[in-house]
Amino acid sequence: MSFTSSSRQLPNTDETPERETPEPDAPSPGIEQPGPAPQDASAGAPDHTRDAATDAEPGQDAPSSGPEQPAPTAEGQPAVGTAHDTTDPEPERGATDAEPEPVVRAPEGEVPAGSGAGSSSDEDDGGDDGEEPVSVSSPPSAGHADEGTDGSTDEGGETGPAAPAAGGVGEAAPPSGRVRGWRGRYPVAATVLAWTVTGLAAVLVLFALLMPGKADQFHPAQFLRVPVEAVFGAALVLVLPRRPRIAVSAVAGLALGVLTVLNLLDVGFNEYLGRGFNVVLDWALFSDAQAYLQDTFGGGGALGIAILAVVLVIAVLALVTLSVVRLGSLVARNSEVATRATLVAAIVWVTCAALGVQVTGVPIASEHVALAVQDRAHRVRDTIRDEAEFQKIAKKDTFANTPPDQLLTDLRGKDMMITFIESYGRSAIEDPVMAPGVDATLTAENKKLTGAGFAAKSGWLTSATYGGSSWLGHSTFLSGLWINNQQRYRTVTAGDHLTLPGAFRKTGDWDTVGVMPGVQKAWPEQKFYGIDTLYDSRDLGYRGPKFSWSTMPDQYALTAFERLVHGKKHDKPLMSTIILTSSHQPWAPIPRTVPQDQVGDGSVYDAIEKAGKRPGDIITDARKSKEEYGKSIQYSVTSLIDYLVKYGNKNTVLIFLGDHQPIARVSGDHASRDVPVSIVAKDPKVLDRIADWGWTDGLRPEHHAPVWKMSAFRDRFLTAYGSTPHS
Repeated sequence: MSFTSSSRQLPNTDETPERETPEPDAPSPGIEQPGPAPQDASAGAPDHTRDAATDAEPGQDAPSSGPEQPAPTAEGQPAVGTAHDTTDPEPERGATDAEPEPVVRAPEGEVPAGSGAGSSSDEDDGGDDGEEPVSVSSPPSAGHADEGTDGSTDEGGETGPAAPAAGGVGEAAPPSGRVRGWRGRYPVAATVLAWTVTGLAAVLVLFALLMPGKADQFHPAQFLRVPVEAVFGAALVLVLPRRPRIAVSAVAGLALGVLTVLNLLDVGFNEYLGRGFNVVLDWALFSDAQAYLQDTFGGGGALGIAILAVVLVIAVLALVTLSVVRLGSLVARNSEVATRATLVAAIVWVTCAALGVQVTGVPIASEHVALAVQDRAHRVRDTIRDEAEFQKIAKKDTFANTPPDQLLTDLRGKDMMITFIESYGRSAIEDPVMAPGVDATLTAENKKLTGAGFAAKSGWLTSATYGGSSWLGHSTFLSGLWINNQQRYRTVTAGDHLTLPGAFRKTGDWDTVGVMPGVQKAWPEQKFYGIDTLYDSRDLGYRGPKFSWSTMPDQYALTAFERLVHGKKHDKPLMSTIILTSSHQPWAPIPRTVPQDQVGDGSVYDAIEKAGKRPGDIITDARKSKEEYGKSIQYSVTSLIDYLVKYGNKNTVLIFLGDHQPIARVSGDHASRDVPVSIVAKDPKVLDRIADWGWTDGLRPEHHAPVWKMSAFRDRFLTAYGSTPHS
């Protein structure tokens, strides 16, 4: 028997190894012996042949026992390409390991008889000892780059099984002593791995094509659909040549990877902000997210999360792109099967689309990617248009030209407080998990108020934001404009639209003050809001610990306000804007109230903060998040009412409200954007002015109390308290 060898030559050895010469009358097993053993090693040579050059000294020709003659083949014809080669007879089976293995040497420039066109495809996969390996013709193994498991080439051509050895009629070449490459050594494992990778690639691409943008939409029916984009993609791959096919697959895969990243952002934004990611406006929010993570998990934790996010984005882009390219190559290699499958899929999609076939309310015929791209394009277009339109809206103001003496005439002499409670939403009052505790607190605090001579009326406002971006809620309420995105916020704060603090300031009868413990750096919006004096986190004298994102407990912030501002003598009444932050997510740890005379500089809160829960204890658990959120609202409301009862007087008027609902994990899927709002005063004339609003008596608004857009409050309030419109 003979085997196919590479045309590469083995180097001459320095010595002629000794070997045992077989007896002339001992033919090699299984080899037909028509006559004397042939002296050439081409077709018909024994199983184990060797380059005769290995028996010669360096620089010498192979030894010969006689004149050079073409070695006869089995039919007595000279073998092609062997005029200069002689071989020693085949050594006996069972030769010792020290005996060199005979090989065949082909003359330079010639290909040995019986060698296949692809026999040297693995010629670089040599052994471990540094010797030049002998190439063996073998069937392609599973997992070869750009090869199918059926042996087909990337271009659709077929590579048949290895040709039989030239010297053995119909016999396959025996395995080489050194089979190169792990695929050759473990063909079953290579095949399993190749199909596993292909299967995972198909799953990843299908997931990317069908991935929804909201967490509550992740259910099996969502992924049991036929994506029309896959049908069109397969059809395109089938008609493209190799290079254009790879290029198109790579571009399509990268685009699908980008869409997957945007879908992941949609999931996160819908979970936290109740809306999808805006590719035009929302990039600026990542710096705020980083600051929130740092306050919640510390610098190391925030850095780790940021690195993980970057790695995830890169991995998604790379894996989706490679998966699309791999599947495109698979389709091209198996064009006949792929064509039939594509036609079947197209027929199924058209039929399901025409008949409206659904599974648990989800259409089988999917065009999710096309619709998602269309939706994003519309959002970009609408954002650009909205910016231009809002600039015109912001310039119009019903009370812009109202003379100072015609503004807020029915509140002259009153100390005004407008207080925002972070994340105080309708869910706190009506959700079955949070409501019992919050409602009990509102009832108890309302009794404190009435006992101190105060009264309250409450209603609902629909916030312009949800789950976060509190500044959008603040600016909407104070400006009377619907500020639901960052571009609108930048536009309005760059102008001179009249705000509620600005209206009080314009009269000349109030000093305007801001107490904002959440502000930790320069805040240029102070001028827009019309705030004369600002006290941020650096000005309130706090020396205690932070409570996660919140720089200080609400009780301390209100105590500092009393010490620094309200408790001092002043020539004019105060118009104070106060933002309380203890109910900011992640709602761990939560401060608790302490006796007023123990507040001091805040050091008393050290033990309270250490004894509190950690953010990691509750942030991933919806039930615990609900419970702790409810407790934080109870704390904030209690702190505020305790302050009002202790330090308020007959001229104090308090407006307090939530800026937005908490995140969806707490407020619930599809929750409203409503927040409670209350007006509290001792003077009955103050509440008489809003008697026609239909609000509920007390601190807890009834379920069916009126609901207004938050942007409507400014004009209604100004009108109710004696302001005359002059646009």
